[in-house]
Amino acid sequence: MAKILSVDDSRVIREMMKMILENQGHEVITAEDGREAMKLARKHKVDMVFSDINMPIMSGISLIAKLKTLPGYENVPVVMLTTETGEFKKEKAKEYGASGWLAKPLTEDRVLNAVERMIG
Repeated sequence: MAKILSVDDSRVIREMMKMILENQGHEVITAEDGREAMKLARKHKVDMVFSDINMPIMSGISLIAKLKTLPGYENVPVVMLTTETGEFKKEKAKEYGASGWLAKPLTEDRVLNAVERMIG
């Protein structure tokens, strides 16, 4: 199974993602902002990242830009989670290397389908 980093400033979202993914046998590491996520990404090589767009300290878009510069992270899929529906942020996220987009509220099926599409 995969090692997945889930980044969101909402504790409820982090716990929900952890439960959904761990129930499928994945190992899940959580962070509440981009800065914490970068520290964890340096310590633990992950297979996939789910990240909120709007977070304090470091946004999801800034996180993608920094993650993609780490050795071994160039091709790690990053799926953005957000309530945003505007195309501007989606385009910015894609420009920096986002692999996909999930709109909140999240469902178990949509999260698991994203994992299947991104890493099999």
